Amino acid sequence: MKILYQTRKKIFYLSMKSVKHHSTLSRLALSSLAFLLFFSINLSAQDADAAKGEKLYKSVCAACHKLDKKLIGPALKGITEKRDQEWLISWIRDNNALVASGDKLAKEVQDSNPAAMTPNPQLSDQDIIDILEYTKGVPVVKAVAATQEVDPGVAEGKKVFKTNCAACHKLEGKLIGPELYKIGDKRDAEWLKLWIKDNNALVASGDKLAKEVQDSNPAAMTAFAHLSDEDVDNILKYLAVGDVVDKPAVTASATDSEIFNKPGFGVLPTLALTILAFVVLSLIVAATTKKRVVEEGEETTENMLKTMIFNPFLRFLAVIFFLLLGAWLLFGWLMQIDVNEGYQPVQPIAFSHAVHAGDNKIDCQYCHSSAKHSKTSGIPTANVCMNCHKSITEYNGELFDGHTKEDLDKEIQKIYDAVGWDKENLTYIEGAEQKPIEWVRIHNLADFAYYNHSQHVTVAGLDCQKCHGPVEEMHEMRQFSPLTMGWCIDCHRETEVDMTENGYYKNIHDQLAKKYGVEKVTEAEMGGLECGKCHY
Repeated sequence: MKILYQTRKKIFYLSMKSVKHHSTLSRLALSSLAFLLFFSINLSAQDADAAKGEKLYKSVCAACHKLDKKLIGPALKGITEKRDQEWLISWIRDNNALVASGDKLAKEVQDSNPAAMTPNPQLSDQDIIDILEYTKGVPVVKAVAATQEVDPGVAEGKKVFKTNCAACHKLEGKLIGPELYKIGDKRDAEWLKLWIKDNNALVASGDKLAKEVQDSNPAAMTAFAHLSDEDVDNILKYLAVGDVVDKPAVTASATDSEIFNKPGFGVLPTLALTILAFVVLSLIVAATTKKRVVEEGEETTENMLKTMIFNPFLRFLAVIFFLLLGAWLLFGWLMQIDVNEGYQPVQPIAFSHAVHAGDNKIDCQYCHSSAKHSKTSGIPTANVCMNCHKSITEYNGELFDGHTKEDLDKEIQKIYDAVGWDKENLTYIEGAEQKPIEWVRIHNLADFAYYNHSQHVTVAGLDCQKCHGPVEEMHEMRQFSPLTMGWCIDCHRETEVDMTENGYYKNIHDQLAKKYGVEKVTEAEMGGLECGKCHY
């Protein structure tokens, strides 16, 4: 028994000092890390991506250029065959600086095009290379989303379009009026300005094209005399490129990797990998200890299993491991209490956001109008539905979720039943009992957390999809984000504050820019992590 105890003591002693004998293992680990570092550096040098280039081209260039013919600027297809790539990169990023440097070619190009070109310092070399790859004219199979800044005129044009045009027109597909995507390719820009501002006056002037367009569309078009030339120019810019940023189908808060890795999710795969790593470590320690005992000249009849069981270091390691694992699992379970991500209740009416916000491009705030003015976004009353459904009495779109046309027509009838509307005679039924539509609430923050929609929508200028996900793709609405405290804090840490457009915050922006020595400040640096912001 004494010999066995001494043997175990020797094994424990050797296991504790055996770190110095792991030089080969250490060298292998360092070599692997060096290889991974070298591999990752090489991966950073990406090839030209025409798909990404297409998105960048649409967001940055398409307002003034076409590939195949002159718009405001010259046609760009095949430009890489006429100009050197390095020169093009310098020209696109800052054409004025290139001209000022005395470059003769830059001066010639500037003189040949009277319209001033906008510099694009926000584009990286890789971005410009991607754009140039797209201008080669090779068909792009699938485009990816661009993260660079969009021409401000396009963004403003989108706002004006949604406010004034979207009730009757869609970018793609006929609504009441015809589709308008790339209408600038079919009609002269000056003619379009006259038509948009006062189509009736243009028809009365004897314009043949105006008369043809009016006769081809029986629905009378509203005149928009209140729009400025700049407003109309911005609308045409938007119609030229469309929605250049892909729909945020998946945001950082709901990727598969996060769902897999966050506490309480993916427990079995994580547990299996952790146990496997623990077993491998135990085998390495046990094997090394056994080897050292043999090298010291001691004889032992203990097998590896006994070595692992009686090794004090391994027992200590096992206790720590299972304590940490238990704490992690408990914490993960506690963190999921009242977290309702994915909650998708059945509603009293099969209202499809994909049809209304996606296919028909109805602005979210047309229905949820209080989001920009108050704490809550509000549920639209039935009279908002009736603004459109007085004339839209049946469903003629693409079927979804196993519904038939008859099913969806009955869903529209539920609105009429709620407000007492006679769709045959197009009038409200006198004396009919009106009743509210009892929608089921989906998003519900804890009572001790304060959230204000107007602060985020109007002041911060966030899109609804930032929190609610791609609602324009959802037939049945669901809770997309976890809406946990950690999720909100991460957003405040990452979201940059607009330091230029909001004059109300100009003084504090100037102070923060001076304090931190930066031009861009996140919400966290504005005090967005203070407890009292959300809990008081």
